Amino acid sequence: MLAMSPGHFEHLVSAALDALPEEFRERLSNVDVVIEPWPDPVTMAKVGARHPAQLLGFYHGIPQTRRTHSYRMVLPDKISIYRQPILMRCHTPEEAQATVQRVLRHEIAHHFGISDERLRELGAY
Repeated sequence: MLAMSPGHFEHLVSAALDALPEEFRERLSNVDVVIEPWPDPVTMAKVGARHPAQLLGFYHGIPQTRRTHSYRMVLPDKISIYRQPILMRCHTPEEAQATVQRVLRHEIAHHFGISDERLRELGAY
C-alpha cells in the first residue's frame, strides 16, 4: 500500500481533471468530483461490492444519454474517487497517478452514458 497525504492525492485528482480534453471538461459543468476515503455501504450495495477496497470510484447521477427535457433544477451529479482503495492497490506515486486518471475517466464515461460492458468492448479496462 502506498502512503500518500490527502493533499497529494487531491493534487493527483486535480491534475487528472486538468488533463481532460477541453470538450469533456466543458460538459462536466454540473458534476462535482469529490474524494472520499472509502465507499459508503449504500454505494457498495448498488454495485454488489462485498468489501470497500473493491470500489475505486463511482458515478452518482443520471447519465446525459438518459436525460429528458424535464431534467432541470437538479443537484449536481457526483463522481466519487475513493482514496484508500486506490492507494491500497498502488506501490508508487506514478502508479497512483495512472490509477486516478483511469478511474476518473471511467466514471466520466458513465456520466456520458457509456456502460461498463461498452467500456470492456472498447478495451478501456
